[in-house]
Amino acid sequence: MNTDKRKVVLIGTGMVGMSFAYSLVNQGAICNELVLIDVNKERANGEAMDLNHGLAFAKSNMKIYAGEYSDCKDADIIVIAAGVAQKEGETRIDLLQRNTEVFRSIIKPVVKSGFDGIFLVATNPVDIMTRVTYELSRFGASRVIGTGTSLDTARLRYLLGDYFTVDPKNIHAYVIGEHGDSEFVPVSQVMLATKRVTEIIEGNPNSYKVEDIEEIEEQVRTSAYKIIQAKRATYYGIGMAITRIVKAILGDENSVLTVSAKLSGEYGGKGTFIGVPAIIGRNGVKEILELSLTDDEMQKFRNSCDLLNGYFDDLNI
Repeated sequence: MNTDKRKVVLIGTGMVGMSFAYSLVNQGAICNELVLIDVNKERANGEAMDLNHGLAFAKSNMKIYAGEYSDCKDADIIVIAAGVAQKEGETRIDLLQRNTEVFRSIIKPVVKSGFDGIFLVATNPVDIMTRVTYELSRFGASRVIGTGTSLDTARLRYLLGDYFTVDPKNIHAYVIGEHGDSEFVPVSQVMLATKRVTEIIEGNPNSYKVEDIEEIEEQVRTSAYKIIQAKRATYYGIGMAITRIVKAILGDENSVLTVSAKLSGEYGGKGTFIGVPAIIGRNGVKEILELSLTDDEMQKFRNSCDLLNGYFDDLNI
């Protein structure tokens, strides 16, 4: 990976991609070069112009331009946000076959350019599309990452913080599994600072209830559908989630984020790309952290793995 500069290439300048680009520019000092690639070259040029015109108000300087796949050669990270949009009433899995064909046209020229950095996939269904990227690129598993349940986890912490009237940053909780209908919250592992939420509920039965936590979990699981129903698409939250992962990689932070990563024996799984807490640094996934799941939670995780494996097995890669 190139270490002299911090170069990011964004493939796909739709609402998700440009929400990421806008977030990246405004947070500043994360990277110093951003390349926009889209099948609609005119749009990519227009988006680059629009961002450049706002650089005077940004926190740091950045070189932004519309480019070609040849520009991927010396990039640190390729962010893929290209694909067809999720329609109202359509599940993420419904998008699978259509977006797989889109990825065939992307991965080959990126690899051909000589790119040797990290793939970060945001296109839904993200767990399967991350695995598709892994299979098509033949890159090492640590260098192929999906946004996974990073946004779901942020949603969870926000809602739990509101419920317990505490800063979400002091809530330690994760949404794991498929970024979709089979995702779940390992409630046994949810902590408010250093205290388990299950203990807090038991000690304050008049203030807090397990049923409320289950309702919050359902809100997290269905948030995307509600947003799509209200405004046809969801993009700000995931754009900021992509920025957070990019920052962790380029800053070599070794931060724990719930990304879609390849299981290699963790949680008893192998080969599946799925949302799990992982240590993220300059070289991608440094380590997957195994939570101490209850038997019921482990069964939910295995069900999620089985679901993703079943859909992937139906593909012709």
